[in-house]
Amino acid sequence: MDTNKQIKSYKGKWSRTIVSTWLWLGAVSLPGFLHAQHASDNLQYLKSEIGGVGRLLVPTRPTIQQPYQMIRMTPDRDDYLDDQIRSFPLQLVSHRLGQVFPILPNADQKVTRDSWQQKLAYDQDLEIRNPWHYHNYFADPEIEMDFVPGKKTGIFSFAFPKSSPRQVLFGSYNHMDDQWHFNPDGSLEGMQYFPAEAGMQSVKVYMYGRFNADPAYFKPDGTAIARGSDIQAKGTRFYASFTRDAAPVEFRYAISYISIEQAKENFALELQQNPSLEAFARTARAPWEKVLGQIQVEGGTVEQKESFYTALYRCYERMVNISENGKYYSGYDHQVHTDKRDFYVDDWAWDTYLALHPLRTILQPQIEQDMLQSYVRMYQQSGWMPTFPVLYGDHACMNGFHSSVSILDAYNKGLRDFDVNAAYEGMRKNSASATILPWRNGPATALDSFYYKHGYFPALHPGEKEPYDYVNGFEKRQAVAVTLGTSYDDWAVAQMAKSLGKTQDYTHFMARSKNYKNLWNADKQFFLPKDSAGNWIDINPAFDGGPGGRDYYDENNGWTYMWQVQQDIPDLIQLMGGKQGFENRLDELFRASLGMEKKLFWVKFTDATGLVGQFSMGNEPSFFIPYLYNFTDAPWKTQKRIRVLLSTWFNNGIFGIPGDEDGGGMSAFVVFSSMGFYPVVPGKPIYTIGSPLFTKSTIHLQNGKDFTVLAPGASKLGKYIQSATLNGRPLNTPFITHKDIMEGGTLKLVMGDRPNKSWGVSK
Repeated sequence: MDTNKQIKSYKGKWSRTIVSTWLWLGAVSLPGFLHAQHASDNLQYLKSEIGGVGRLLVPTRPTIQQPYQMIRMTPDRDDYLDDQIRSFPLQLVSHRLGQVFPILPNADQKVTRDSWQQKLAYDQDLEIRNPWHYHNYFADPEIEMDFVPGKKTGIFSFAFPKSSPRQVLFGSYNHMDDQWHFNPDGSLEGMQYFPAEAGMQSVKVYMYGRFNADPAYFKPDGTAIARGSDIQAKGTRFYASFTRDAAPVEFRYAISYISIEQAKENFALELQQNPSLEAFARTARAPWEKVLGQIQVEGGTVEQKESFYTALYRCYERMVNISENGKYYSGYDHQVHTDKRDFYVDDWAWDTYLALHPLRTILQPQIEQDMLQSYVRMYQQSGWMPTFPVLYGDHACMNGFHSSVSILDAYNKGLRDFDVNAAYEGMRKNSASATILPWRNGPATALDSFYYKHGYFPALHPGEKEPYDYVNGFEKRQAVAVTLGTSYDDWAVAQMAKSLGKTQDYTHFMARSKNYKNLWNADKQFFLPKDSAGNWIDINPAFDGGPGGRDYYDENNGWTYMWQVQQDIPDLIQLMGGKQGFENRLDELFRASLGMEKKLFWVKFTDATGLVGQFSMGNEPSFFIPYLYNFTDAPWKTQKRIRVLLSTWFNNGIFGIPGDEDGGGMSAFVVFSSMGFYPVVPGKPIYTIGSPLFTKSTIHLQNGKDFTVLAPGASKLGKYIQSATLNGRPLNTPFITHKDIMEGGTLKLVMGDRPNKSWGVSK
């Protein structure tokens, strides 16, 4: 974006203040304006609009926050193509579950109740979406606005036209009880609820804020609100009005989940020195420079770098640190705790265990351990190891207890700075006595008892009525997916038990980890459902099972769930008749017809996006599948598939992500695969090699060492590995270890445009 052209276009309309604002915005925030001369400045490649329109599913949002920090803001709109903004939340509480304290600038000559329904139209090309600074211009009321995030604080700035009315509207995203206190000095104290799902306790969110000018407060009907007064009502609306002058109106605020007093303390800790908006933006920018500078790449195209570094940015959106000066509120026991360790929430383990948690074991191992300790705290406070931990508690979502896999993965990579014994206790309890029903928390049911006894989750025949009312009416039993996922989780428990010398537990859970075999149909070469009598249920695994195949699978069909045995790939290979049969079946996956028009397929499988044959790049269970060729005699096919998938489905445009991004869950696949390796089996400290996009990728490890992937010859055509060395020694296997990475060194992959079909083939 050319800042000088922008300034010229607004001269004559805007005051000297606005022009100078544009100048510092360009200097501080516009990528490439001051820092393009520094090759190490990777922020120039950050395009948060990538994926801003979902192909079928949820789009990405320009989340404005510091890495892993609590304060998050994103405009309240539908997607990138929606050119109207409904409001700006002071706090995005959860990645997908909600927000609190909406505000909106307003220049109406007379504020009415309809003013809260107005949307602000804008031009996407004039919007600045950097995570450390957001700027927008609204042409109709001619208002400029900025937002800069702190850790527990934020600053909004609204520049109104000269002589225009200047108002800021406050409202509510839900119709629950609000509490407001209008202090004598003009500052505001507020409380709004973040609503929880049914059966759980909503969380109070506290806000303290103050303007840089003296506000007069009014109700929607124009009635003045006296200083020192209180309002308590459902879905409160009011507005702050200011005298007509040219200075921007700033609102500085802090959020707390503990109390209004803590919100004031958070405000003092970050804003007491009254930093300028420019200085606050520099402070917010610095951690992004650090984390995006941790990986340096050379070669490749600008488009590939934009995709890569934007994906890396997405990997720092979650989890979020909600500790407030050594204290935190926990939705797991509804208490405020004092703890020297930071407490993190907002993780969706079904999505993130595959690549995001493993990526953090390399890039941010101490923070990963803090996050795992947070899981331990949640278990200790609630009695169960969570699945999708959010602010108000465990959002029971999807299926499986894949936090067990993440804990094992960290442990086997030498990360031990968390309460390992308590973590194992929680892992074991979940596997031994928690229900494995999808989208449900709590103790085991009759269906779970059946699983313990028979080694598979029973399914219903098509049209058969569900006899148990505790089975989710939409999510169903997902009988095959649950059996496969639980087998993986039980394997993780078994491996942890073995490491801790718990031999009896190891034997028990290792036997249960083989339960996936009970649903393998050798004749049809699919994992298929059985009824409670042990009979096969005759289905079309490519299409049956209702919406998302949820009677038997989950969001994907039987072609995807054919491979969900990461923990036991050698045995899966044998089930498919050996290496050649396994390779042939992989080929079929990528080449098989849907057997119908895509639109008909997507009526049922709306989550199975990014299709290549029956393979779905847009859904998390597929991430590791292209790498399975490395377990056959054709690793070159992994190299081919990864490059096609990256170039087809992960570009630098607004359609540049094929499925739900889920706060780094999908982006971590891009980061790993672009560098040329991937954690195909979380829980094992091993990575498998793909096809790097860049001629050089260097990870600056926090232990002071560097791990570099050199790929001379890498290009669009140069996708095939000709030869490899690790620290100068020949490498003839498509695998490296976590130790290889963390000790530093160089993996060199000589690339070419024809496959070397003998490289990486096991003897």
